[in-house]
Amino acid sequence: MQIYEELVKRGLIAQVTDEAEIRQLINEGKATFYIGFDPTADSLHVGHFMALCLMRRLQMAGNRPVVLIGGGTAMIGDPSGRTDMRQMMTTETIQHNVDCFKKQMERFIDFGEGKAILVNNADWLLDLNYVDVLRDVGACFSVNKMLAAECYKQRMEKGLSFLEFNYMIMQSYDFYHLYKNYGCNMQFGGDDQWSNMLGGTELIRKKLQKDAYAMTITLLLNSEGKKMGKTQSGAVWLDPNKTSPFDFYQYWRNVGDADVLKCIRMLTFLPVEEIDKMDTWEGEQLNRAKEILAFELTALVHGEEEAKKAEAAAKALFGAGAGEDAPTTELSAADLVDGAMDILTLLAKSGLVASKSEARRTVEQGGASADGEKITDIRHTFTAAQLEAGVLLKRGKKNYRRVILK
Repeated sequence: MQIYEELVKRGLIAQVTDEAEIRQLINEGKATFYIGFDPTADSLHVGHFMALCLMRRLQMAGNRPVVLIGGGTAMIGDPSGRTDMRQMMTTETIQHNVDCFKKQMERFIDFGEGKAILVNNADWLLDLNYVDVLRDVGACFSVNKMLAAECYKQRMEKGLSFLEFNYMIMQSYDFYHLYKNYGCNMQFGGDDQWSNMLGGTELIRKKLQKDAYAMTITLLLNSEGKKMGKTQSGAVWLDPNKTSPFDFYQYWRNVGDADVLKCIRMLTFLPVEEIDKMDTWEGEQLNRAKEILAFELTALVHGEEEAKKAEAAAKALFGAGAGEDAPTTELSAADLVDGAMDILTLLAKSGLVASKSEARRTVEQGGASADGEKITDIRHTFTAAQLEAGVLLKRGKKNYRRVILK
């Protein structure tokens, strides 16, 4: 199976400008392609992870990645998929975030000599002359066509600023610049970037009379249509100081039954044939699939040693008698107070005790534990992040209950 057919099989391709040309280019390893990453935080997150995995797959097939970090576009802010304007960042913050991105990307992409290229669009965007851009590039864009783009529709309701309106032109200019200077003939990105990417192919065609191509990646959505990689307490980060390897492992271990095989297909590097055999799995087998997903992704992001530690820690907490068979209680954000929950409320919500007064007696008498540690302070609280990872409660010697914030 060639790489394009594998991407289709994994459900990764959403839209393409010219399927026949794109298939031929990437199957023959002749694509020099780019994906852009705006440094809006000091760490990459799960949304970026999917794009990095795609870059890695294509590089392994002989294609050349151009990793574009948007030090320039981050000063404007992408309006795609947003109902409000992004917070403006200082140049110092942007540069710090750029440096953090570079370190994390090296785990996924080979930047050796003659391999992947890493560029920062601040190097060319910040030196542009406004009048020259209007004359040279602005004439190539139709305002009517831009306003009809999906990436602006949500912002139009609350008011699209002229600052944000220029984002499509800047992203299109990036593609134009990379085509001229690096022979970059293809752009990949999230499905919500389609309009911006088409702007780039059109600009190249009008200015250079050359063909360039675009392909969008399927957004990683759960069975309810919500973006994955986000929790009640925020994004799932790739930085271990922001999301620990254990919490990262637990996030994927706790995905829904309806989502686990899709995630394995789209995000892991397991052979497609091996994944196809899991299609008939159900019941307890799906728990095994979730363990495979969690281990594979944690190993990709944090290394195999950290993945083994996270797996062992999870089995120690949720296995050994209490096991994956422990009854589960799901909480919602509405159950929390100031983003946390105290031990008495948690015990009562779990069903291990009938009331908070019974929970108080249980804790005071030393009969309660959480994740293997005895809890004796009735004021002990659990954060949203801890609850999202899952807390194994124990009352006495044999009564277990797993509590998780969904």
